[in-house]
Amino acid sequence: MRKSIVAVLLAALGLSGFVASASSPTEELQDSLMSDHKIVFFGNGEDPAADSIRNVVENFYYDQFRSFQDPAAPYFLFMSRDTNLAMGIGGLVRMRGYFDWAGSVNVAAFSPYFIPVTKDPLTRNNLGTTPAGTALFFRVIGRNKRLGDYQLYIEANFNGYGGRDFHLKKAYAVLNDWTIGYAASTFGDGAAVPPTVDSNGPTMKMDATNVLIRYMHTFKKSGIVVAGSLETPSMSIQEDGSTVAARNQYLPNLAAMVQYEWSRDEHIRLSGIMRFLPYRDMINGKNHQAVGYGVQLSTVFRILPQLKFYGTANTGKSYSNFGGDFLLGKYDLVVDDATPGKLKTTPGFGYFFGLQYNFRPNLFVSTTFGQGRYLPTQDPVGTDYKYGLYSATNIFWNVTPRIMFGAEFNVGKRQDFNGEHGWARRVGALASFSF
Repeated sequence: MRKSIVAVLLAALGLSGFVASASSPTEELQDSLMSDHKIVFFGNGEDPAADSIRNVVENFYYDQFRSFQDPAAPYFLFMSRDTNLAMGIGGLVRMRGYFDWAGSVNVAAFSPYFIPVTKDPLTRNNLGTTPAGTALFFRVIGRNKRLGDYQLYIEANFNGYGGRDFHLKKAYAVLNDWTIGYAASTFGDGAAVPPTVDSNGPTMKMDATNVLIRYMHTFKKSGIVVAGSLETPSMSIQEDGSTVAARNQYLPNLAAMVQYEWSRDEHIRLSGIMRFLPYRDMINGKNHQAVGYGVQLSTVFRILPQLKFYGTANTGKSYSNFGGDFLLGKYDLVVDDATPGKLKTTPGFGYFFGLQYNFRPNLFVSTTFGQGRYLPTQDPVGTDYKYGLYSATNIFWNVTPRIMFGAEFNVGKRQDFNGEHGWARRVGALASFSF
């Protein structure tokens, strides 16, 4: 495994002993998870060697687009004795509770977009619970002499209406460097998102899931990872059906990323997205094709073995459909007040950063701050969303490798263009059990 940047710098200063004896808490926690599997062998022959088993199990934990909210590897693993096929079936029971006061968001996810700017005594306080995030998942990892390495993954999640409707979250197949199916967008970087009890996470987190075809290749010696994908488009625009109307989208989104990684949980990534947004000018009877784009720089690395930094910044025009507060409104294309029948792309930016400190591999605290800002090129409606602030401070405790509890304090702000704003505060708790 490549050394971290900090380790290299300390070695150059003659302080390599400071980190030489300490593995990261992430690695220690993953080791405890990897040793906590029930493996059932099938097929003829003797049970495989421990090193072969470990190499197969490690593949269940390595995912370039994995986030803190995703479930761990399944507890039950079925493995062929030649280690060419492994199958895991797992589940996750996740329960959240929260209390808002002095400004209620009134939704399970803590999002600045939903913070009311006018105080309402009817919604001043709110107590809520949700099982959203409870999931069942299935993964197959194999090796075929003719086709090479392959993987199948299906995850269904209780994130629908009221957090209780069961729906498909991911379903994809990987064959060597190719991925096809319903998977995390290439534009996102889940590993660079700080841990939160809140299911929404930092504002302007790009976490879309799309049907896609992706090519991704890792140059193992250099630590460079490159990827490009064609992704199924969707859009939400300000249409009224009389002056402007949405047209069917017929061109895919184009996404790409390049990443340098120096360990499995440390990297820096540059990603981009291009979107094609068709609409019709009903006044002049003309079709138009607007183009939106987004760029994002993200990173996660250890400042010290027990201290980890997360950071993401993104900007562009009409890239909101890939996550964050702008996803909640019709911000892909907005009405051009100066030209009836015309729609305009919407510029904006967002960022968030966080720190995580591990007291022990199974006990850590983290804090996160982020902002999303809308930058219209014309005078907006006064009640339009101008920017949102998001913060979270939390503590997580893994009682066992598969039982986790967490508590969090959130503060958020919504600011409108007319100068009005609202604050919201929340305390939340999480109990998570996986198998």
